[in-house]
Amino acid sequence: MPFYSYHCPGCDTVFETLVRGDEVPACPECGGQKLERLMSAAAVHGKTKEALGQVRAQAAREGHLSNYSRSELRRK
Repeated sequence: MPFYSYHCPGCDTVFETLVRGDEVPACPECGGQKLERLMSAAAVHGKTKEALGQVRAQAAREGHLSNYSRSELRRK
């Protein structure tokens, strides 16, 4: 599941989100679906604790908890 950066021309919001398969993302501010996908920075190679922590924090803020193991979900 890749992270993509989007710009919503309707409310001028820039955001990142996880995109699964054919899922069409919506703007978290206005709900608009006419979005422009932006060029993103390259992903960190490997699984450093800092990089993994940042990705998990972003996913948790957006409500995507699928990247946590079952034991980690019990602690939340």
